[in-house]
Formats: sequence, C-alpha cells, structure tokens
Amino acid sequence: MKNTILICCIAFACSQLTTAQVSFGLKGGVNYNSESITNASADVFEGAESKTGYHAGIWLRFKVPVVGLYIRPELVYTNLKSDVLYKPTNGTTAYNTTYNFQKIDIPVLLGKKFFGIGNVFIGPSFQYILSSDFSADSISDIDAKGFTVGLQFGGGIELGKLGIDVRWERGFNTIESKFIDNNENVTFDTRIDQIIFGLSYKL
Repeated sequence: MKNTILICCIAFACSQLTTAQVSFGLKGGVNYNSESITNASADVFEGAESKTGYHAGIWLRFKVPVVGLYIRPELVYTNLKSDVLYKPTNGTTAYNTTYNFQKIDIPVLLGKKFFGIGNVFIGPSFQYILSSDFSADSISDIDAKGFTVGLQFGGGIELGKLGIDVRWERGFNTIESKFIDNNENVTFDTRIDQIIFGLSYKL
C-alpha cells in the first residue's frame, strides 16, 4: 500500500513538472555599487565613491503549478566602476583614479507572484570576475579574476511582456584582488554590495 501511494505521488509530481510553464527573455538595467574596494594588506586607498554601472543578459523562468512558485535562472554580464582616492606606498600625494571591472553573474532565484502583476524573489548569485583595471598607469599587473557567491533578493511588477524589478545584492565571500605598487604586492577586497534596477522583456 505504501509503495502504491509513493508511486502515485511521484507520478503526480512528474506530471506537474512536465506541464510546468517555461518563459524566457532579455534583460538589462543599471547597477549602483557601494563599498566596492576595501584595504587588505596595505593602506593605499583613502576612499571610494561609487559610479553607476550597467548589466545585460538573458533569463528563463520555470513555473511549477504544484507549489505556485517559479525558478528564474539568469545569465548576466555586469560592468561596474568606482572612483578611488589612491595613495601610493612611496609616500607621494594621493590622487583620484577609476576602478573598472567586469563580471558574469548567474543568479538562481526562487520567486512568488501575487495580485497577478507583482512578484518577490530571493536566491544565490554565482559570479566570476572577467577583468579589472585602474585608470592610473602607475597601477599595473592587476589580478582580480575569481569565483564568488552572493545573495540577491527583491521584487518587481510585470505588465504584459514588460517587467521592472529592483534587487539588492550582497557578496558572501571576499574577492581577493592584487596589484603591484612600487614593487610591493598589494591585496584588496572587491566584494560588492549593489542596488540593481532591471528591465526585462519576455520573448
């Protein structure tokens, strides 16, 4: 009897999954990052001021009727910048430079729709740093490539094929980046807090 009930439950779950609604589309928007550079091994950064960045990518959404939720994985390219006050270790005067880096984000969000147009979501964001650089020629041999994991949560509305959302992102672990300053290895953390404004379109 127990085996029969188990088989029936599995069959029902599989039938629901096979009828799950799948949608996909494009997305893009602006990112505002804060505290994107902190000192780790040397006191060479006296401050950082965030600049607006951008992102663009694709998304999928799998709606599972049996629980009334959806799963939304995304593949997103992100470009971020920060204005940094840099003080070389040789004691020369501090000056402003721009730190620019690019990354691939793969959020996997669990969401819930309500009132027909609203939704809330939360989930991990897997990230890989593609490249980074400073605008100052004196800062060279930058190594900021690495894998990290963050958390995203937020909410939005959908009006037909168009969607608008706002989300907050926080990095779980440090992104240990390095460069050479006057023959001295300097390590700094580029972990990111972001407010992300997104616009999506369902194809």
